Amino acid sequence: MAKRKLFFYFFFLISLLFSAHIAFADTGPKPTMEFTFHQNVSAAPVTITSATLYECQQANCSDAAPLQEGGTQRFTCEPISCRALAYGFAPYHKLRIQFSDGKTRESNIFATAGFDSKYTVTIRSDDLLVEAQTNVFPRLTVILLFCLCMLVTSGGVIGLVIFFLRRRPKS
Repeated sequence: MAKRKLFFYFFFLISLLFSAHIAFADTGPKPTMEFTFHQNVSAAPVTITSATLYECQQANCSDAAPLQEGGTQRFTCEPISCRALAYGFAPYHKLRIQFSDGKTRESNIFATAGFDSKYTVTIRSDDLLVEAQTNVFPRLTVILLFCLCMLVTSGGVIGLVIFFLRRRPKS
């Protein structure tokens, strides 16, 4: 009986020691958005002084709300680029950016382009034009890998058929 009590106290002490460790539950990848800005060559160069990324559930952005900052979720800008990281993005977005020339420009409404979205933002005289950058390379890579797998698989099947046909006893 004394051994059971000793084992129970030992187990209880060990569980207390190991339960005090910090658990990190939010360590997976999160969706991102990268914005690269291009300016009209004839205009004087401007830099970003402040910016807001609005998220919308409605296609017309009538319910626009700024991306809330919390934890790793945030929207940050440098003089000629911006980046957003979130736990999940709404389907539609809009940018509102104040530039060094004193003007505040708003963008068109744009949709989330993917998990790691990349956008080109054209700075125009009165507004911003946001366009998603489409990348064909990942799709092409997937198609090529699929074709390669099919080729290897069919070659293996043909090899097995020839192997078993040759091993079959001849009558």
